[in-house]
Amino acid sequence: MISLKLHCDPDAKEELIAELYAAGTTGIVEEDSFLEAFFDTEAEGRAAAETFAAHSPEWVDHGQRDYVAEVQAQWKPQPVGERFWLAAPWDETPAPEGRLRIEYQAGMACGSGVHPCTRLCLAALETAVRPGCAVLDVGVGSGILLMAAEQLGARALMGCDIDHDSVVIAAQVIPQAVLFTGSLRSVRDASFDVVIANISSVAAEDLHTDLVRVCRPGGTILVSGFRSGDWPEGYDGERLELEGWAAIRDTISTSR
Repeated sequence: MISLKLHCDPDAKEELIAELYAAGTTGIVEEDSFLEAFFDTEAEGRAAAETFAAHSPEWVDHGQRDYVAEVQAQWKPQPVGERFWLAAPWDETPAPEGRLRIEYQAGMACGSGVHPCTRLCLAALETAVRPGCAVLDVGVGSGILLMAAEQLGARALMGCDIDHDSVVIAAQVIPQAVLFTGSLRSVRDASFDVVIANISSVAAEDLHTDLVRVCRPGGTILVSGFRSGDWPEGYDGERLELEGWAAIRDTISTSR
């Protein structure tokens, strides 16, 4: 087995992980300043080295090393918020009493659950989602936030993403949701009780009008995907922070 060490900034890791899986990697180990992506054959590895040349790839030959076990060992189950227990599918550790288990495929799309922004959104959903409510995730990524909303009792789940590969992945993990490749323009007014956009500060500003439009009066808008201090304009809700990253939980006025 061979691998490539690809150097990248922390902010670019999730996007690079998604691109590596699309390129055929069989597993990824995440370190502070680089990602190590494994490939079954030398030909696949060399092709990936050309594709990701901008990340200064370093070639590593592992021989008979059990890279699958090493990759899986990197992903430990962890509590998130007050109610969730985040675990990879291969981990059989039972969720502690009172916590809801969410299984995720580490690194398959943006939003594996490990990133601070995803953890902020998961924790915020605990108070935003009520049994029977409708939830929309704009930029659905891996589908993990819709999985959490369902665990909390949401009755209607919808997600969209401009990245078709993310929609395909999300459809595999949460087939009961209505998912489509596209934007908020396809969503009718006042359709959802909770609307999520875990993308970026710029996207949160650009989408503000549409996020408000599709959210019901009294509902909640949750935006994230940005650093603390890089707050998007237009939101007056509660500011949440974790490990240098941030989110905003905003309640839509009932008198609009």
